[in-house]
Amino acid sequence: MPIRKVKSSEDAVGTLTTTYSGRYFVDEIPEHAIPQGSMPARAAYQLIHDELNLDGNPALNLASFVTTWMEPEARDLASETLNRNFVDQDEYPQTEEIHHRVVSMMGRLFNAPADAEACGTATIGSSEAIMLGLLAHKWGWRKRRADESARPNVVFGADVHTCWEKFARYFDVEQRVIPLSAERHIIGPEEVSEQIDENTIAVGAILGTTFTGQIDEIAGIDELLRQVKQEKGWDIPIHVDAASGGFIAPFSYPDLEWDFRLEQVRSINVSNHKFGLVYPGMGTVLFRDVETVPEELVFKINYLGGEMANYSLNFSRASNTVLLQYYNFLRLGHEGYTRIVGNLMENAAELERALTASGRFELLNDARYLPVVVVRPTGKDGGLDVFALSERLRERGWIVPAYTLPPNAESVAVLRMVVKENFSRDMAEMLSADIAWALAKIDGRPSPQAQAAGERQRRIC
Repeated sequence: MPIRKVKSSEDAVGTLTTTYSGRYFVDEIPEHAIPQGSMPARAAYQLIHDELNLDGNPALNLASFVTTWMEPEARDLASETLNRNFVDQDEYPQTEEIHHRVVSMMGRLFNAPADAEACGTATIGSSEAIMLGLLAHKWGWRKRRADESARPNVVFGADVHTCWEKFARYFDVEQRVIPLSAERHIIGPEEVSEQIDENTIAVGAILGTTFTGQIDEIAGIDELLRQVKQEKGWDIPIHVDAASGGFIAPFSYPDLEWDFRLEQVRSINVSNHKFGLVYPGMGTVLFRDVETVPEELVFKINYLGGEMANYSLNFSRASNTVLLQYYNFLRLGHEGYTRIVGNLMENAAELERALTASGRFELLNDARYLPVVVVRPTGKDGGLDVFALSERLRERGWIVPAYTLPPNAESVAVLRMVVKENFSRDMAEMLSADIAWALAKIDGRPSPQAQAAGERQRRIC
């Protein structure tokens, strides 16, 4: 591995402050142990800054759902509040007040009962939020179980994020995973009915899956569980994983019932750092009412000052993402979110049209519920290697993941493109052109760009 160096001298310690510290990069920079000496701030900055040039471009990262752009004012606010510890409510009471406002606003957004106190907490992301939600349901099951020796189980489809499996393993809960098929990539009441029993702590339902962007049949599952409750007395809650769809549904299809309007939906998680348009990491878990969270799980702590309640898996964390979510609520309002979400859905639809018009791809789903474009090769082009296509696109800077679906749908290989706020119509057209270029490379024929260049040359001559 090449050794990067910076000159050891008094100048390098502090007198040279120009970019690259006068270009004195001649001494070894330790990579596995903290160096003995110091270096100028600008030199340390430039070393790290330059290394990060090897990372992908966040603006071209269509693999991630996570927000990669915010307004300058939001970035200023984030920088100003980096030093505020979110958990220290005694020292930062106004930050905690804003946190309560954010939770309350989101509770109303998800149609929490008007007569119930909004209940929930900000988390590092949806992984922590899901675990907190399911922990509450596990303890709720413990209080109502008849058999002390029984083992709890949780039911969900193979379309879930891996954090659901982590919860089951880390907290010793049997996971009952409903497999997918090559034709069906979601779950509904028929599949759920075969898995639940009196020891089911919750059923997981997904509002916008990571794999396909589709949604589980949440209303149908709710109807099933209400019927089971009436006939058998099993009060099985639904936890809705709205990590991706929680900030899309209220603004794009508000009449769809998936949230607290459904009786058995007792908890919801959402990733604010996705379509809440906030930098990572920020998630939220929301409960139907305070009774859903067992009191034993809420810790009272006083060693930071005044006594404060805490329900989390993490402790110290930055406050700025919570404040950024409040910024977006004030800045955008319902009208602004509706406009932005509409733009996302329209650009996703345009990208779908361009890809299907090529004749090389067919949609695995349509961008109805999420601004996510998922395609696979057409039947006549079944020999197209989507993994090779993904690698070719990286040559142009695009990060477009290729993967196979979960069991039992591994035979389906797809490309997925997440359309975020900074993905414009112009970028959609450039991506379509680069996909055509990549396909030409794979096929071993002249690319559209090369053909166009040749035509320009002929006109010049």
